[in-house]
Amino acid sequence: MHALFRSTSTFLRSRPSFDRAAARRVKVALLVLGTCPAAALAQWLDYPTPGIPRTADGKPDLSAPAPRTPEGKPDFSGIWFANVPARDMCPGGDCIQEERMAREQINIGINLEGGLPYTQWSREQMVLRQQDGGVHDPHMRCMPPNFPRAWTLPQHIKIVQTPDLMVLLHEFNAAYREVFLDGRPLPEDPNPTWNGYSTAHWEGDTLVIETIGIRDDMWLDIQGSPVTESARVTERLKRVNFGLMEVEIAVDDPKAYTRPWSVTIEMAYQADTTMLEEICLDDEQNVRMHFPQ
Repeated sequence: MHALFRSTSTFLRSRPSFDRAAARRVKVALLVLGTCPAAALAQWLDYPTPGIPRTADGKPDLSAPAPRTPEGKPDFSGIWFANVPARDMCPGGDCIQEERMAREQINIGINLEGGLPYTQWSREQMVLRQQDGGVHDPHMRCMPPNFPRAWTLPQHIKIVQTPDLMVLLHEFNAAYREVFLDGRPLPEDPNPTWNGYSTAHWEGDTLVIETIGIRDDMWLDIQGSPVTESARVTERLKRVNFGLMEVEIAVDDPKAYTRPWSVTIEMAYQADTTMLEEICLDDEQNVRMHFPQ
């Protein structure tokens, strides 16, 4: 029986500005971040998603209008993945097509003119973080996926939305995040956590998520862009149509950046598939092969 797997490869080799050390960090990071989970053929990888719009030939109609909840708000429920192209690495049909990874996972500020406005503290931190090939990246150590970085990691995110609560399930290490829509205030003196504490409100058809209380040692990308306890992160979710969601990520972190900044990530709806359990164990031996001590 063939094993079904999702794999991730380095897609930035053709970029002349991407140096060899950075390429090596990405390659090894992907071995951990994109760990290939085995999946039995009995899983629902090709099971048709019920209740979604379809074209005349039965394919998902990704250009259909965005669905709405009974309360009339956009419904973000479903499985999502960063909207980036992929190459077919499975011509024999015995594996799942190569998984993609957004360029913002390498450098979250790649599309910002002039790049991210790092403070001197951040620049010093990034020098330390990039030592030894970036092996100190929390995700290289199988730590939990942290938002907002998690939007661009090479795993799927499943959103479950109710009027008072949004839950984001992440394939990596069975992680989850809660976003409260019940009107509660953000905590005044939060104990820092991997994802912080998130509440949300509606501005028209845009869901605005406010987050504080993020740990001081979090990374926003593979190159080590920091986010700290002083940060206030605002995510603005817009469902453009059935198949596309825009996530604007705004970071106001005076310890790490000289001014607030924002980037927008596109997320693509994933129809007719399912989440795969992807467990990364501490002391992963693949890392040892590439980073001998």
